[in-house]
Amino acid sequence: MTAADDARFSRQLDFLKHLIRVPSENPPGDMTEFAEATAAALQDLGLHPEWHPVPEPFVRQAGMRSVVNLIVRRSFGEGGPVVALNAHGDVIPAGDGWSVDPFGAEEARGALYGRGTVFGKSDISVYVFALLAVSDAPEDLNGTVELHITCDEEAGGTLGPRWLLGQDLTKPDCVIASGFSRSVTTAHNGCLQVEVIVRGRAAHAAAPHGGIDALEAATGILSALYGERDRIAQRPSTVDTEMMPLLTVGMIQGGVNTNVVPDRVMLRIDRRLVPEETGEAVEAELFALIEAAVSPRDGLEVECRRLLLAEPLRPVAGAERLADTVQSEIRKLFPQPQPRITGSPLFSDARHYADAGIPTVLYGSGPDSLVAANAYATDEHVQLSDIRAATDVVTATLRRLLTSPDPDTPAT
Repeated sequence: MTAADDARFSRQLDFLKHLIRVPSENPPGDMTEFAEATAAALQDLGLHPEWHPVPEPFVRQAGMRSVVNLIVRRSFGEGGPVVALNAHGDVIPAGDGWSVDPFGAEEARGALYGRGTVFGKSDISVYVFALLAVSDAPEDLNGTVELHITCDEEAGGTLGPRWLLGQDLTKPDCVIASGFSRSVTTAHNGCLQVEVIVRGRAAHAAAPHGGIDALEAATGILSALYGERDRIAQRPSTVDTEMMPLLTVGMIQGGVNTNVVPDRVMLRIDRRLVPEETGEAVEAELFALIEAAVSPRDGLEVECRRLLLAEPLRPVAGAERLADTVQSEIRKLFPQPQPRITGSPLFSDARHYADAGIPTVLYGSGPDSLVAANAYATDEHVQLSDIRAATDVVTATLRRLLTSPDPDTPAT
């Protein structure tokens, strides 16, 4: 590494620390302050972000307070592909139990700590500084690089990538989106979350026969759900055998007092979908299973409603070629260990690009594993070496794509 490389990386870390120090928790999802801080930081780097706020009625419908998407466009030469780089700035709530300030952006033991270091903000820095790197030597490049900095991934991405596509604000030929690990990802699980309300009739515990026990009915539903969980675990995805259909009952609430027959019980269920499944079909099966698990009885009601549906990321035409391009650049720069094209059990807003038929892969500054980085947990962190390596890989990939006649075909 040269002194110039070190100086650029120092600027990149300063930029990333600035982003981490702006709290952007979702919920509650009030993203204007983060968008303003990011836009100002981009301008300081000589980039010119477009400001695309989402109208308030749509924001409220998504359960957020404000959403602003930023797009940076930079063109090189004539013609060529449009390559989009997408990362998000919203993060899950920090919670308690941290040994450091979750928004302090502290460096320790070769890592940077803070909420968003693994999911989203580190990849914003990777993509920004990869664009700056190719801009320093634009000779022989033809095409356009777009940065899509969105702010609603934790709420599903409908007001981020899907909004940008639906409003015709972007039409990329291929997309590299924020990744989960050092591997190149071409598919990920989807997610269906539902709420089940069981309604009975309250009665005093001294005279329980006058009531209808909603909790007793709910136990039948739970038994059926856990049986379904075990059944679907036997059919892994053919895309990647590490991707499994999963079912978790994540929340149970009910009852009013110890001496009262419970008249209402609420369950919330998380069902992970593999790429071979569709949300509509899984939802229909799940609702039918729940209804069949409850014995018909006058005065007993069961209501099921969808809370969230995120379809899986399914590889589209050109995605494997794009993944091969990224993977080959990793191998050139870092021969050991060899990366693997994988699927992921998590879901992201990258699926919206693939749903539009755009070749999409996930790659960024992730660690060997999400567990290693405490992703979504206390003391979330990213290794500085991972940030630097990912920036080099994305820079090399952009150069390759912008010198290739076909954005779906790796250059030779």
